[in-house]
Amino acid sequence: MTTQHRADGGTDGGGSPWERVPAKVHEDLWEALRQGDEYTASGVVLDAVDAGVSVEDVLLGLIAPVQERIGAEWAANRITVAQEHTATAVNERVMAALAHHPAYRPPPPHRGRITVACVDGEWHSLPARLVAEVLRRRGWDVGFLGAHVPTPHLVADLHASAPRAVALSCSMPRHLPTAHRVVAACQAAGFPVLAGGRAFGPDGRHARTLGADGWAPNAQGAAEVLESGLAGSLPRPAHRPVDDLPHLADQEYSTVTRARQRLVRETLAALEDRFPPMRAYDDVQRERTAEDVAHVVDHLAAALYVDDDELFTSFVSWTADVLTTRGVPAESLDPTLDLLAAHLPDATPRAHRVLAAGRTALTTGLRPRPTAT
Repeated sequence: MTTQHRADGGTDGGGSPWERVPAKVHEDLWEALRQGDEYTASGVVLDAVDAGVSVEDVLLGLIAPVQERIGAEWAANRITVAQEHTATAVNERVMAALAHHPAYRPPPPHRGRITVACVDGEWHSLPARLVAEVLRRRGWDVGFLGAHVPTPHLVADLHASAPRAVALSCSMPRHLPTAHRVVAACQAAGFPVLAGGRAFGPDGRHARTLGADGWAPNAQGAAEVLESGLAGSLPRPAHRPVDDLPHLADQEYSTVTRARQRLVRETLAALEDRFPPMRAYDDVQRERTAEDVAHVVDHLAAALYVDDDELFTSFVSWTADVLTTRGVPAESLDPTLDLLAAHLPDATPRAHRVLAAGRTALTTGLRPRPTAT
């Protein structure tokens, strides 16, 4: 493999960023994060840079994969929600500490302005932060707006800062309808959109469906796409989502979203008869069950929006795995899907198809790659 020079003055000697970080460093950082020890975690990262690991490799080969591990450990029920939140917060503080290392200073920006933001409602900001930091190291002038950026404020900032493009992050599939509106608003204002994050699918299929000008699977990919240039920088006329997604004309997405509260309420009311162990649930368990049913409805709506059954089956299978690790019988999901189908109008064939695909995934043991954490 040809050695490539990077903006931070280091070189890429081959292999992935993960492979260029010693395994012990991964474990040391993970243990510090698990303990919520900010100072030890920062020391691990700064020592790695002092030992010759490039800043970009620390970002992408250490901080990013350890963050992935945080989510995986929570899903496997090996850490609590509180530990997961603490570890994520410490990891963000580690990135802040890294910014003060002498080796961290990026080169003067020479490629132009890029705005990096999360979709309105999306609170998973660390992936977007990693993109912003890598782009800075590649010579971009980056405006990082962080998590949960309301669309009108994002558009106002674009008019004020006039970036060459917008890098839009979305991690949770249930936010895809909102992401579509953000993409359309940015493009109508004259700014092309590069989409990234798990919600857009491992192959970027949902980014293409929603009309984004580009997609990247990670921070390195985002830098490469932006360096090659994005089309679609001219102002575009305002348009409705149905213009991009003709299948929305059947109104099934709207039917499900408008009936969300009713569907959750009626499903919960009937679930005790279909799943008798629920009768012994305490108030907290019932509240958690209501949240789970609401998430199922939200992902059903998202699957209808992009017309992709796999989005839903992946979520259902992932949820079954999470419930199993927590000692909750995964078979409780099957009557949930069945009851949702029973409470939907007959004139929603796509919704019934998606729910049937979810039941098939459960009964056949399919475990597609998860799209949510």
